Amino acid sequence: MSKEVLVKIRKKEDAVDLPLPQYATEGSSGMDLYADVKEPTAIKPGEIKLISAGIYISLPKGYEAQIRPRSGLALKHGITLVNTPGTIDSDYRGLISLIVTNMGKDQFLINRGDKIAQMIIAEVTKARFIETKEELDMTKRQDGGFGHTGVGGLKSKVRRQKTK
Repeated sequence: MSKEVLVKIRKKEDAVDLPLPQYATEGSSGMDLYADVKEPTAIKPGEIKLISAGIYISLPKGYEAQIRPRSGLALKHGITLVNTPGTIDSDYRGLISLIVTNMGKDQFLINRGDKIAQMIIAEVTKARFIETKEELDMTKRQDGGFGHTGVGGLKSKVRRQKTK
């Protein structure tokens, strides 16, 4: 059974007609967020627009809300969020808005009440850093970065060994 946390929510005055965020199925991790646009809003290919979700939330300390794109919109239309996942901190009380972009080839129309993103509530673990002058612990990966595991199989592994 999953953990449940209570989150206070308030709708923007002119967004009372929009549904509250909700899970589409029993197994959903993310809750749908709805577009709070007054009239149909076109997003041209390559364009970025700020779209209101029409809600304010009060998260308990130790939690965050992650705002993510909807996979169907991304696949079918190239609609995604610029900063994904977006983070809503537990002390933020402002209007939740989405930075939406169109990476598709055609203009996309957002209508009032369209499911435009999803929100996941997650526990936050705080880190405390301890500065050291000592070497960090050894791992198999070490400092291998971007693309270090490659896609070329044995050939790329041999190439990396030769360059070291």
